[in-house]
Amino acid sequence: MKNRLKYLSLGLTLSLGVIAPIHAAPAVEPIVIKLSHVVAVETSKGRGAEYFKKLVEERSGNRVQVQIYPNSQLYKDKEELEALQLGAVQMLIPSLSKFGPLGVKEFEAFDLPYLFTNFADVHKLANGPIGQQLLAKLEPRGIKGLAFWDNGFKIFSANRPMVSPADIKGMKLRIQSSKVLEAQMRVLGAMPQSMAFSEVYQALQTGVIDGAEQTPTQSYSQRFHEVQKYYTVTNHGYIGYAVVVNKKFWDGLPADVRPMLETAMRETSSYVNKLTQKENEDDLKKIAASGKSTVTVLNDQQREAWRQAMLPTYAQVESRVPKALIDSIRKEIGSN
Repeated sequence: MKNRLKYLSLGLTLSLGVIAPIHAAPAVEPIVIKLSHVVAVETSKGRGAEYFKKLVEERSGNRVQVQIYPNSQLYKDKEELEALQLGAVQMLIPSLSKFGPLGVKEFEAFDLPYLFTNFADVHKLANGPIGQQLLAKLEPRGIKGLAFWDNGFKIFSANRPMVSPADIKGMKLRIQSSKVLEAQMRVLGAMPQSMAFSEVYQALQTGVIDGAEQTPTQSYSQRFHEVQKYYTVTNHGYIGYAVVVNKKFWDGLPADVRPMLETAMRETSSYVNKLTQKENEDDLKKIAASGKSTVTVLNDQQREAWRQAMLPTYAQVESRVPKALIDSIRKEIGSN
């Protein structure tokens, strides 16, 4: 019996020895998208980035992961696009004025004063042929444009009242880096001061600059109203963003991933643009309710005076933004 058990044990051992070992499947590395932007999380852009992350990671089962870096954590305003072109980040949401210095001057049309009356005008342009042609012009520079996002319409802030255009003569006013905005300020008799958005609060607080132009949400989220006594609701210009990716990264994505990202981006863009309009309205009310700033809303006659004062900007920047392009934009959005 003992010998029989011995042989049975030996047979079992030999049988087990020929069973091939089971190896775990190699882990698949996730596709990582580093998304950098320069504003607070509590803005429509910041919330839009988080919304996009949520959609993408849920729908891909975390196969695609979006890492978000808000508030200029990685790069200052002027460094962003270079980082994208080099592939240090995969996705950005820069303001449209950033593309003029990159050599795509047509984007500077968005900086023109009083070109757009409302968000509907902007959306007609962004979603129409001209908007798509503008995004396509980024591709030779290694950038793929995915979508346009609203920021809002600009208002002026300073430490003295501004009811008529003459009231800002001689003031040092912060602008985004843009030749069109420089011309706009000089037409008004103000001194344009280009600086990174992250530096504006301290510059206002210390008196390095006298005031700024920005959307209500930009101002409230960065607490500019704590160091600015007066606001004037001119709605004289539009600020928008383009969601862009590194083109080499985008082209190298698996074929089934790109359509999912495009769908998530369309849904996110709709979410952001609805949120933006409401947030600007709400944040303007919060600025007024803070008790730290006085908000002046212009009547039609006063607003027309500002528009007339800024019209010479168009002639001064015609070499950068041709009249033919402006005429095409006006035709597409149905304005005169």
